[in-house]
Amino acid sequence: MKFPIGVLVSGRGSNLEAILLHIKEGKLNAEVVAVISDREDARALKIAEDYGVDAYYIPCLEKKTVLVGEAEKKYIKQFKEKGVKLIILAGFMRILKKPFLDAFNGRIMNIHPALLPSFKGLDAQKQALEYGVKISGCTVHFVDAGVDMGPVILQESVPVYDSDSVDSLSQRILKHEHEIYSRAIQLFIEGRMKIEDRRVRILSGEKKKINSD
Repeated sequence: MKFPIGVLVSGRGSNLEAILLHIKEGKLNAEVVAVISDREDARALKIAEDYGVDAYYIPCLEKKTVLVGEAEKKYIKQFKEKGVKLIILAGFMRILKKPFLDAFNGRIMNIHPALLPSFKGLDAQKQALEYGVKISGCTVHFVDAGVDMGPVILQESVPVYDSDSVDSLSQRILKHEHEIYSRAIQLFIEGRMKIEDRRVRILSGEKKKINSD
């Protein structure tokens, strides 16, 4: 039986598409059972539909940058009804608050286009270029109450060239995002993660089945 995951999106859905492709290719033993977007025009919704995945637009009217109120309740209810065991943020542009975090405690992942804890928040690639770093990258992390502050699961580095623009650096990072996100999801499914304080230890050896309670 494949592991049921839900995905939150707001935009183009490139990471969602990569996850769905890896599932189709047998690289990821999961099933995306629900995709929810806060934007009706999100390309990610069309991607989900093309793969035969149930996709929902649930508007958020209370605040522009936070998932709260009635919308938050609807998101939680939809994922619970679909039996979701892991939430994946794939370009979701809202901050999750305590009720949602509590509903899926320890079961929410995000990917960020920088090597956290550097360059949190929006426009991370632009931040990296303006700072003048020689190495950037991407980070998969668990989501907690802080913005881009949850325990780090996996990271991948990429060089930053003098000729880089925000777009060229973003594209180089994105290729790695598409690989390490699915890798992190599979590790979770196999029960090969252990959080010790802020450190996520990756367990080797025999694969273990994740607790589905």
